[in-house]
Amino acid sequence: MSQQILAKVEASSLKSEVPQFAIGDTVDVHTRILEGEKERVQIFNGVVIAKSGSGSRETFTVRRIVSGEGVERKFPIHSPKIAKVEVKRSGVARRAKLYYLRDRVGKSVRLREKRDDVAAAEAIAKKAANKKAAAKS
Repeated sequence: MSQQILAKVEASSLKSEVPQFAIGDTVDVHTRILEGEKERVQIFNGVVIAKSGSGSRETFTVRRIVSGEGVERKFPIHSPKIAKVEVKRSGVARRAKLYYLRDRVGKSVRLREKRDDVAAAEAIAKKAANKKAAAKS
């Protein structure tokens, strides 16, 4: 009985449109920040290394390198402070948690890019067009 009541109360605080992203994706998280009476949007970009929780308690962790130091930040998915989450790049991840990236330095931190067939075909066509243009000039 109490679980049903909690579920109903929790449902009112959930976002109707949840951003779609996966572990290993490079994302830009647009966060609303209040400074006095002004509101601005700050962007935190990095790699999603973990997702956890469910319902209104669902969170995701984003990691990035700032001046040689690793910075991780946890964001609640259903928070009104999160304006939007943009996926910049999809990475190939074979694990649910990418904590092993914490120990890596330099280029080894990067993940392979997940490419669908359409995007790969477009990239190949674009390269071929660039080569033709370069050959003509």
